[in-house]
Amino acid sequence: MSTTTKTLHLLFTDKDPADPLSPEERKETNRINRRGFAVLYRKELADHLGSLRFCLLYALFFLVCAAGLYGASKALSEASRNAQAAQMADQSFCFLKLFTTNGSGIYSFATFLNFLGPVFGIMLGFDAINNEQAQGTLNRLAAQPIYRDTIINAKFAAGASIIFLTVFSIGGILAGAGLLLTGIVPRPEEWIRLFVFLLMAVVYISVWLAVSMLFSVLSRHAATSALISVALWLFLTMFSSLVANAIASVIYPAAKMQTAMDVIRQYRLSEGLNRVSPYYMFSEITSVLMDPNVRSLDIMSLLEYQNDAIVSYLSLGQSLLQIWPHLVAMIAESVLGFAASYIAFMKKEIRA
Repeated sequence: MSTTTKTLHLLFTDKDPADPLSPEERKETNRINRRGFAVLYRKELADHLGSLRFCLLYALFFLVCAAGLYGASKALSEASRNAQAAQMADQSFCFLKLFTTNGSGIYSFATFLNFLGPVFGIMLGFDAINNEQAQGTLNRLAAQPIYRDTIINAKFAAGASIIFLTVFSIGGILAGAGLLLTGIVPRPEEWIRLFVFLLMAVVYISVWLAVSMLFSVLSRHAATSALISVALWLFLTMFSSLVANAIASVIYPAAKMQTAMDVIRQYRLSEGLNRVSPYYMFSEITSVLMDPNVRSLDIMSLLEYQNDAIVSYLSLGQSLLQIWPHLVAMIAESVLGFAASYIAFMKKEIRA
């Protein structure tokens, strides 16, 4: 077909001859695809909420976080009694300390969330794709009148929604229990800080959901994707700091450091490498959001604060400015993990 003929065809039929669908047909296809996404999303939500695995994970998560809150309330009550006896009581931001204070032999709520949150995300996504393929249902889903990427989009959206519901439900229940146990009336800023902290926890766990879905696409068996995801989680949680310190020591060896600036450069390089780990970034987010006394995460700023700054609490806006790079980095890691799984799924052979 010549250019003139094609132009006339477009003018009179309003349809590209290379496109087999008319505008009305394309709108109808998009409407069906949106409906298919909603159906798949509800189906994945129902599968998660009705599964025994989710119930057990939720119960475990709730019990360990409740134990951390109970230990913190006991520790804070004892410390408050001692402070009142010495007439040195400090009631500033005590409600936030319920979530970050370690009890006698019990880790805090924030510590449990930081350590066990990735397990929750991994368990939601490690068999999202390969289990469907093993059961022979994935090619049936792809044969429906929906776009292929709707399948993985609905699975990730449903997993992120489950994470949101879990984190905020447990956080809300424990916040109410903390009010009853201690009688501490939180300030409005404390409520906002707690809300932002829980929102950051959702982003943090979603990173591991995206990673586990990536290995679910790449691995043929669910056990393989689970083992790889758990191995990566253990490395980034327990051993990444050792690797970062070793690299910084090699680049800035102790024998060649002559000035204080050399020590600071080595420290900043180690900190930069450590912040590749979502576990380390979420730890810093917790320390800044849940403790307004933390004014900076940089060693030079800390030295200046100790020498010249006036002792005061940091406002919520300033705390958010400190953790803004961490939030952007975690969102970027989640997006990269999901983008990699999206591309791998679109190129994956799913026929039985």
